[in-house]
Formats: sequence, C-alpha cells, structure tokens
Amino acid sequence: MRHRHLFARGTMIALCVIALAGAAAAQTGRVGGQVKDESGQPIKGATVTAENPNASPNSFTATTDDKGRFSIIGLKTGAWTFTAQAPGFAAESGRLEVKTIGSPNPPLTFTLKKGGGPSGAGALGGIAAKDLQAELTIADQLYNTQKWDEAIAAYRAIMTKAPALSVINLQIAAAYRNKKDYDGAIAAYNALLQIDSNNDKAKIGIGMTNLEKGDLEAAEKTLAAASQSPNATREVFYNLGEVLFAKNKNDEAGAAYGKAAQLDPTWGKPLFGLAKIALNKGDKDGAIQAFEKVVAADPNSTEAAQAKAVVEQLKKS
Repeated sequence: MRHRHLFARGTMIALCVIALAGAAAAQTGRVGGQVKDESGQPIKGATVTAENPNASPNSFTATTDDKGRFSIIGLKTGAWTFTAQAPGFAAESGRLEVKTIGSPNPPLTFTLKKGGGPSGAGALGGIAAKDLQAELTIADQLYNTQKWDEAIAAYRAIMTKAPALSVINLQIAAAYRNKKDYDGAIAAYNALLQIDSNNDKAKIGIGMTNLEKGDLEAAEKTLAAASQSPNATREVFYNLGEVLFAKNKNDEAGAAYGKAAQLDPTWGKPLFGLAKIALNKGDKDGAIQAFEKVVAADPNSTEAAQAKAVVEQLKKS
C-alpha cells in the first residue's frame, strides 16, 4: 500500500539506500523463555508469536513444551513484539530489542492470567507439543518462502488437529493478504474474532486489509471502532493514524498518532507519523523537530534511520 509522502527526490533515494544497507547488515538471533500461569505452573501448548513489521520474515510462531518452554530462532536484529496466548488465559505481550547471535538475548517469561478466551483441557487435541512445533515450523517455512497456498493448508491442518489454537488465523490471514486475496484474509480475521472478540490484532488486520483493498472508508470504520475500546492498544491508534493519513485527514491522523505516542512514548512509528504530517503541511522547521524526536525516542529503530536521512536532506534544502 502506498501512502502520500511529500519527500524530496533526494530524500527518497536516501531512504532506499538505508533500507538496503539495513537489510544487508541484519543478522539473526534466538529468543527463548517460558510461559506459566499465576501459580507458577508451566503452560503446555501455549502459542508464542514474534512480530516485527520491519523484518523479513516478519512473523514467527512457537509452542511451549511440557515445561512451558519455547524457543524462536531466525529473528533479525531489531524491536520485536512477543505475544503469548493459551486457551482459557488472557494474552500477554511484550517488546524486546533482539540482538544478534553473538549477543545472547535475555529470556522472556510470560505469566498468563485466567480468562480471555475459551477454556477447557485438551488444547492440543492430543498432539504432542514437539510434534505440533514441528508442524508449525514446516508451515512457517512455507510462509517464509512465499508458498502462500501451501502455508494456508498447513496452518489449517494444524487448527483441525488443535482447534483451540485459533490464533493461527492471524498467520492464515497474513498469507491471504500476501497473495492479495483480501476477502480470504478478512474471513480468517473474523474467524478469530468469533472466538476472541477482543483480539486487537484481528481488528487491526481487518482495517489494514481494507486499506490494501482500497476501501478506505471500511478501513477507517473498523479501526475507529476498535479505538473506542477502553483497552485499545497503541497499535490500534497508530494504524488508525495511517489510514487517516492515507485519506489526507492530517489533523485526525495527528490525533490518532498522538494517542499511540502517549501509550508508548518510546515507540518511533507514531512519532514518525506526526513528522510526516508536519512535512505534508509544509512546516519545514516543525518537521525537522518532529523527526529529531523520533531519533531521540527510538534511536535504534528503522524510523530513526529514516528520520536522520530526512533531517539531513531538509537542512540542506
């Protein structure tokens, strides 16, 4: 999806160079940890998802073993969001700046609270955790090699064996989006919402799928509704800002980006969005100040690298 960025030609070239250099320099790392309940007991068969929209691949999935342990290998350096989910428990998320293999990453520990989804035993449907992880690995490999139809079939086969792992619908929807089957993607997101009606990732996914589909009205409606929830996340407000920016509603987009930044002042994406708005309005000095805030708040992010390049170009112009 292309958005209207009023960057000078030289700035766009600089951004492309940075993106290519960053991709070449990126290395992979491993993150492991444990998922347990409030009493400290390990949760077998919990799903842990790692997501980073700036990485390629940008998503990995793992399941916990009998001791609640998980391990994800192949993560590119950068900020990743990790989400642990299990049937009968509320999901928990956290961010980690993943380092290269040469710099061990700290273990992640998730303590899930009861509630937030269908309960009941047999979450794995009798499948051994190690077997389920092996099937997920194969499905992820198909996804990462862009074999979208095969990946979708593999993910669906896993859910047939373990219906409680409905979160896999997020990966199915992502595969549909990559093959530009937008209706299929929305159907997968809705399948998850039928089970977990408060899943913000599915709500955001529907909004952004509508944006990719070119239905800006539906995208705004979906994300605006999600933003009214008392538990709306920073991602909801940021993506609402992206849709409003694409519709050239600068003031409303600024309000949405601002709420996302309030929820997480160290996150560069909404600050970068605010800087884009200043640039769109022709406020050169304001744009420079806004881009500099991105660098100060989130210095290791992709947005910070882009912001530095833009500031350099603006100061030369």
